[in-house]
Amino acid sequence: MYIVIEGQDGTGKSTQVELLKDYYQKQGKKVVMMEEPDGDLPQAHDLHDLILSRGYHLESLTNVLLFTAARVELWKKIAEPVLKEGGIVISARNYWSTLAYQGYGEGVSRSKIIRLTKEMLPEHYFKPDYGFILTVPDQVREERQAIRGKAMETFEMKRHDFQAKVNAAYPKIAKDFNLTIVDASGSIEEVFEAIKKVLLGP
Repeated sequence: MYIVIEGQDGTGKSTQVELLKDYYQKQGKKVVMMEEPDGDLPQAHDLHDLILSRGYHLESLTNVLLFTAARVELWKKIAEPVLKEGGIVISARNYWSTLAYQGYGEGVSRSKIIRLTKEMLPEHYFKPDYGFILTVPDQVREERQAIRGKAMETFEMKRHDFQAKVNAAYPKIAKDFNLTIVDASGSIEEVFEAIKKVLLGP
């Protein structure tokens, strides 16, 4: 089973991925979690660092290519082996983030992003068993980021109009790809229960 949890920075994706991993592991299932685009893979982490943390101000299309390269490494070396064994892969983000940030946010052709990604990754990557988008009001999201205390990365520092484009992108992406939107402004436990309800049924 392949599950993806998406959303803007500060919506709680990593927390929910971790909770899901623990939930399934307690049932004795083989589970791996990924955080695109870096995860725990050194080569993917280096690509992530190049894009987000070095201050190079790369071209938008260059970012798309580097993100895609990182995804190939993560999928081939982490996700695919687990899925072939019948395990569960739970990912914070997939290429929908690139559609939101580089497509809607930076103006790269969305059809080009999809085409490039499809040339590099297998069909299963594009068809998770479950896909969620977490949403919270901007003020809540910014407060969470401030509490987190982590240095802001390249796309988090972009102007408000960029963030507004990304925010507006996610409902469109949810509609285009039939994803479940989850209001993540409640407690961690409430959000987790909302996700579990979709995964397990009422």
